[in-house]
Amino acid sequence: MKKPENAPLRFASLSEAHRALGLPSPQHPLISLVHGAGPAPTGAGPQPHVLSFYKISYRPRLSSRLTYGQGYYDFAEGGLLFAAPGQLIGAAEEDAGGGCSQYTLLIHPDFLAGYPLAKKIQQYGFFTYSVNEALHVSPEEKAVLLALLDTIGAELASRLDEFSQDVVVAQLELLLTYANRFYKRQFLTRKAVHSGLLQQLEEILAECFRSEDLPSRGIPTVQYLAERLHVSPSYLSDMLRALTGQSAQQHIHDKLIAQAKEKLSTTGLSVSEVAYALGFEHSQSFSRFFKTKTALTPLAFRQSFRPN
Repeated sequence: MKKPENAPLRFASLSEAHRALGLPSPQHPLISLVHGAGPAPTGAGPQPHVLSFYKISYRPRLSSRLTYGQGYYDFAEGGLLFAAPGQLIGAAEEDAGGGCSQYTLLIHPDFLAGYPLAKKIQQYGFFTYSVNEALHVSPEEKAVLLALLDTIGAELASRLDEFSQDVVVAQLELLLTYANRFYKRQFLTRKAVHSGLLQQLEEILAECFRSEDLPSRGIPTVQYLAERLHVSPSYLSDMLRALTGQSAQQHIHDKLIAQAKEKLSTTGLSVSEVAYALGFEHSQSFSRFFKTKTALTPLAFRQSFRPN
């Protein structure tokens, strides 16, 4: 069967990616640090590509600095971009990152097998951020991150022994911890802009819950809200957690409970009708959800507003 012309290129191994980049074979089959890698594999052209491994790139220049009014809210010392296995990476997205990478670290999931980091790495939301949500670093942050990348590169270039993997995994975990820390700082430095985004989110949720189409469209999802706000779902959740202490899903649930309480306390709608009006397919699902969040059934909550 002929492969569709616009089908994404797939790189199942580091060796395939190195060949596409015109690079020598990796020194280790499951991890490599490439200096001066271009934004996309050679031959990818406009085609998107999918990797089967984690990718961390440092670029000296990023074209996605956030502006607000007449000022910038991001540092101009370049920054990091992250991608997870199975993530679709398009050529246009690569170009938007601001040119060539100075460092590109590729890590196959098998390299982390048996280490706690194998599970922990999946919890870092920034691996699924979009390119315009890259981490912009200060000169001090840049020095820390590049020193860690250099340490990983030196370890991989030296003679591998029984301690090599432990050393590299430890450095990688430290790199990700710093990236997480620096992203939290970025959320704070972008707070003024993110506050505006939070206001937009509140307006979208209010619009959703006012809509007569809510029963047929269903409860708004994180994906839907992220698309309306033009951010990635992971970035939206992490941004909200930094601003409010809650994820996007928790934020939706809070709004949903507030709407449910209002309808139960101020209308004569039955529990089934309230459930339908809020986008639930089954009243039992609504009742379970309501009790989980409030420790009361919908009927018990309603009765608490009625005189004895």
